[in-house]
Amino acid sequence: MRKMAAVLERSFIEICGFERETLHRVREVTVNLGVSALPGGVKFADSAGAFHYEDSGKLLSVTSNRFIHWSTSGDTVQLVEQSLDTNLLNNAVKLKFTHCTVLLGGVTIQETLNNVIILVSTNQSVHRLLLPHPSRMYRSELVTELHMQSIFTDVGKLSLQDPSHSAIIPSSVGQTGSPSTSTAWLSQSGEAHYALGSPAGGIMVVTLAPHDTQGGVSVLELKRSSMMQRLSGWMPTAIRGEQSPADLVLSLAVRELEEDSFIFALCQDHKLRMWSFREQACLLEADMLDYMPACKGVKRLAGQGHRLRLAFSSTTGLCLSVYLAVPQRGQFTVLQLVATDNNRYSLDHISSLFTTQETLVDFTLTSTDIWGVWVDDSNTTVVKYINFEHNTAGQWNQVFVQPPPEEEVHIGVDQDPRETYLDVLFSPLRFTASAIVKALQIYRRGSERISDLSWETLKKEVTVAVESELQSSVTEFEFSQEEYRQLQVEFWSKFYACCLQYQEAVSMPLGLTVSQHTNMVCLLKKGFVSFLLPCFAVDHLYLSYDEYLFSEEETPITEDPEVGRDVLQLVQCLRLVSDAVSGEMAYEMEKALEHLQSPERAAELVLENMLSNDSDNVIEDIQNKLQDVRNPMAAMMVLLREMDLETDSEVGGEGPVAPGATLNVRISLSQLYGSSSAVSVVCQAVCNLAMTRALFCRDLLILQKLYLRFGDNVFLGGGAQLLQLQQDLIPRSSHLLSSYHLLKHISQSLASSVPIDILDANLQHLTVLELSDTPTLSSSRSVLSPQTVVELFYQTAARKIIISQLFCQRQTNSLLLWTHMVSNVVHLLAQLLWPSNPGFQFPECLMANCQYTQLQEYVRLIGPWCQVNIGSCRFMLGQCYLANGEGQKALQCFQEAATEVEKEEFLMRLTGSEEEEAASTPRLQYYNKVLRLLEDVGLSELVIQLASLAITEAVSDINSQAALWTRIFKHHLDLGHNSEAYEALTQNPDSSMQLDCLRQLVVVLCERSQLQDLVQFSYVNLHDEVVSIIESRARGLDLLAHNYYELLYAFHINRHNYRKAGTVMFEFGMRLGREVRTRLGLQKQVNCYLAALNCLRLIRPEYAWIVQPASGAVYERPGASPKRNSDGEFSSEPVKRQVDILELKDLEKEYILSRSRLTLAQHHPPSAAIAGSASAVEMVTLLVQTGLFDSALSVCQTFKLNLTSVFEGLTFKCIKLQFGGEETQNEAWSWLAANQLSTVVNTKESSATDEAWRLLASYLDRYPSANGQYHRCVINKLLSHAVPLPDWLVKSYKAVDAASLLRLFLNFDLLDAAAELVLEYVDALLGRGHQYFGIERPLSATSSSVWLPYTSIDQLLQTLNETQTNSSMYNKVRDKLDNYHKLVEQTTKRRLVTQ
Repeated sequence: MRKMAAVLERSFIEICGFERETLHRVREVTVNLGVSALPGGVKFADSAGAFHYEDSGKLLSVTSNRFIHWSTSGDTVQLVEQSLDTNLLNNAVKLKFTHCTVLLGGVTIQETLNNVIILVSTNQSVHRLLLPHPSRMYRSELVTELHMQSIFTDVGKLSLQDPSHSAIIPSSVGQTGSPSTSTAWLSQSGEAHYALGSPAGGIMVVTLAPHDTQGGVSVLELKRSSMMQRLSGWMPTAIRGEQSPADLVLSLAVRELEEDSFIFALCQDHKLRMWSFREQACLLEADMLDYMPACKGVKRLAGQGHRLRLAFSSTTGLCLSVYLAVPQRGQFTVLQLVATDNNRYSLDHISSLFTTQETLVDFTLTSTDIWGVWVDDSNTTVVKYINFEHNTAGQWNQVFVQPPPEEEVHIGVDQDPRETYLDVLFSPLRFTASAIVKALQIYRRGSERISDLSWETLKKEVTVAVESELQSSVTEFEFSQEEYRQLQVEFWSKFYACCLQYQEAVSMPLGLTVSQHTNMVCLLKKGFVSFLLPCFAVDHLYLSYDEYLFSEEETPITEDPEVGRDVLQLVQCLRLVSDAVSGEMAYEMEKALEHLQSPERAAELVLENMLSNDSDNVIEDIQNKLQDVRNPMAAMMVLLREMDLETDSEVGGEGPVAPGATLNVRISLSQLYGSSSAVSVVCQAVCNLAMTRALFCRDLLILQKLYLRFGDNVFLGGGAQLLQLQQDLIPRSSHLLSSYHLLKHISQSLASSVPIDILDANLQHLTVLELSDTPTLSSSRSVLSPQTVVELFYQTAARKIIISQLFCQRQTNSLLLWTHMVSNVVHLLAQLLWPSNPGFQFPECLMANCQYTQLQEYVRLIGPWCQVNIGSCRFMLGQCYLANGEGQKALQCFQEAATEVEKEEFLMRLTGSEEEEAASTPRLQYYNKVLRLLEDVGLSELVIQLASLAITEAVSDINSQAALWTRIFKHHLDLGHNSEAYEALTQNPDSSMQLDCLRQLVVVLCERSQLQDLVQFSYVNLHDEVVSIIESRARGLDLLAHNYYELLYAFHINRHNYRKAGTVMFEFGMRLGREVRTRLGLQKQVNCYLAALNCLRLIRPEYAWIVQPASGAVYERPGASPKRNSDGEFSSEPVKRQVDILELKDLEKEYILSRSRLTLAQHHPPSAAIAGSASAVEMVTLLVQTGLFDSALSVCQTFKLNLTSVFEGLTFKCIKLQFGGEETQNEAWSWLAANQLSTVVNTKESSATDEAWRLLASYLDRYPSANGQYHRCVINKLLSHAVPLPDWLVKSYKAVDAASLLRLFLNFDLLDAAAELVLEYVDALLGRGHQYFGIERPLSATSSSVWLPYTSIDQLLQTLNETQTNSSMYNKVRDKLDNYHKLVEQTTKRRLVTQ
């Protein structure tokens, strides 16, 4: 970094660190000692002063850069404690002394080890405030907060009326009037002494005992005796007839030396007297007029304005400066106190300095300089300083004070008056909030007090007040645009004039303070404090007053005296140009820069205007001056080099502050110049620098254009120099002008307040970009509201960078010299903001703090001319567009930034943190970051566009291509672009990623029920994978919640793969039977088997089979997910399977069984749970129990089962109905209805019992069996329950198997029925009713043989014979048999005969 000229320079510039709270919070404390106001009270001018802590120049002290300043007005003293490092809370207090007036010099502050003591003198009382020392307020050495309590925090708890704190001044007998001036000090023993200039002449010293002892007030008068007066030639004033005593003290000062206190008094008779407090004697008296040349007539003047100041340093001892206020020729005399033998003292004259200023407000003496502040006839503040020992012909050094705001606001034709006035009023540089508030109160005619408003609210209030005033004055209803504009200008200028008035009042200087520890100079004004900063060399030249500029012979900008002279001549020409540029043209130039027009072209237009309106021959004067410049090129190059803030080194890396330093040092450095006052001062200094240099560059550009116009007339070097001017210097000037215009713009641009949710969202985006660890976010927002964006930047990021740069080589125990430190801080901050430097921290800070509008404006302003960080700026602009919801524009910017990725530090840092993809190119890493950002914001369409672009970059990088195709697939899928998603999937070169995408496609489309798309995709080379994925999903998920089996079925059907489709449906049905034991599950199972049947029927019979995995094979466990190996693939271990081949008939069986299950579940829901896995035999039982005989019979027939159980079940139900009550009858109808009866009987109303018997009869007819097996089981069931056999049953069974019937009768001891049967059977054999027994041909010679069940008949006869009751029946049977036997015998014989 180039060594800064500012430290070497002689001039200073005033920077006002305006407060921006609307009302400063000041606590008021009233002290009332019960005194009454003195008659004819003297009024003193308002005054101000300051106290700097002894350790304010030490970095590690809690009082570093800390001071207290005060102002007095009438009966009040306002005290404010201020720090440049931390914000002090409760730091302002206003003390009001009832019926008293604070004296000139009436406030003194001193510090001891434990306390800060404030001594106040009024015309009737003296006061002592004992406050804790800051170093005692913080027990811990480490103070890490950004805010600290001020020493005034607990001032309200002090009892200021107590005797230990206050005392009334005892009045001397016969004394009239009150003291006029005072000073105070604290003795080493802790007593507080107040020296007051007595109205009767001499000095009165009031002493308060130490605060921790019981002691009253003592008074001592220092006055020479009349004898001494006569001896020394004094005449009593009464004799001389003067109104006030000659030794009336005008100014007092005190100094403790060698255990004694010396009181210096400058009196009305122009004499300086020194009193020893210990000896109560006047040790020295000197006439100040002795040091004044040509003092005739001055003796007779009472020196009302004389002032006295002391300064002590270890090298020079005690110096005094006396200001003698003489009209037209005020004089400062600097004297040194010299001790001679025998405790005698004398004064050595060091120098006399003269000033022509009229009214001195205040002055300060340091060990080397005198600083003075004056007010001239036009009420303008003038500040100057001079080294009293080494100076050039008594010439004072300049201090460039801040000019008051412009008296008139220039409003362009295209500008809105209200907006323009509001911009000027609320810009950070011109007006304090208090001036605007007071003006508003007056403008509203004081209707209400304005409470504590925020800056934004105050702006609204002002707008409402002015606009409503305008509206109320309007009488007509219609205006032209122009008339309304005029009215607006009129009312706004009226309010503006009001603000000007109050701003002038608060800017009135009251005092000046110079810290002897840090050399910080502050100007104390009525409403605020401003700081004086060293002026940089270029700024000094441009701002210097003409008489100074003409008298300068050399400049620190260059060491070459020839070039130095040329530079001074050139600057004089620039001053002439500056004076010649009218306000109108200055505005046009400003507007051209704002609208990004060419500065060179704008300068030409200004020049044209100057030439055409040159009534005062300014151009001729400039031309004459230019001829004195010997080498204009060298002079211009020196100036341009000095103003160019471009630096090769990276300003402020990301390194830690003071590496290796102790924690204490690091914490102190982390707070240095961090308070809102310091932020305000530093940033306004940058703004001031930018404004001054923008004007400098503007005038230089105009002058260069003028050179081109003059050509050889003023150029000694001719064409070569003109060419250099045109091709090199003019573009450089133009570039500098644009750069300083940018700095000026951003340092006045206010930051927006951002809602917390937007800050959080932004933090998330920065985390995605891996930028959230940048210093920009470790911010604690300032108490200032609002801030400029430069203040925001300084606070959040720049200050840390600057301090680490300043202290990387510097010793931390060195003194914090304000002049040196602040110049460096301002210069480094300007470098950080300089757009042509490689650092990109400022736009980064704006982005991190969501200042999107300001960031957009910044990028717009540097666009046409700045060739540094082009890509980074495009990226930032993209971020702004993204935040504002303009995604397409953002994408455009991100794409434009991609070309610069490998060239710019910010973009390299953006891509460099991508560890996992270090192998891919930086541009691809950049694209990945942006893609993540767009994904985070949720802009899928833009992700697709950018990823498609990135694929063209990743031609040789398969991994990146795969990742990008995956991204494209994902976002197409999110947007519902199914075809495009499928297309992206097919393009993916990585098979595992492709498989993942395929899996996602299947799942998502299933969830969205977009199955048509899923089935219709062609899946070239992916067919098996799709099937595998859908199968694994189908087998691994809940059957009813997801429809993957149906999807797979549709998939196969769509591809005419009917066997696979059938297999899928069969598997689905099987699992439903096992896992979903509900009616819905059974219904689905039936449908599945039906679908499977349909599929197989569509195939040629020889191929109509499917493979059924045996239970226990892979995937067969209910709910089990597919097993994978460590790579995520399906495990390929061989699984031992038993394979069953199922044909069409097997499927039909399963279908019948499942349909019967469903029928059962429909009629008896509770049985659904057990029916699901029941076998055919079990199902028959369940169906019979429920009364579903049709279904039971169907199952029996399908599976070739015996029907016996069905008939037995039905018979049992008939028996129950036969003997059941009405309830049983009613219940029977439900199951009867489920079975189809073959015939419908309409002849009479039948009961449920009749219907059941009919059903049984119909089944016996429909399902004949060999040997009447089913009849037998029915009859057996009936007889076992002792139910009489229905005739139809006996009749039908007789025709089938009479012998079996007989045996049944015998088994159940139905002897009568058996006998009857035998009788009938024999008759039937003989031809009577043979058709009823199924005998085709009865007994005859021609028919085939007939037979009788003799065994059963023998049993019957035996039984009948054994019982007495059946003898008649026995005989009948016996006889019948005998007849039969005879006939048989006859027939046999005939047959034999015929043969």
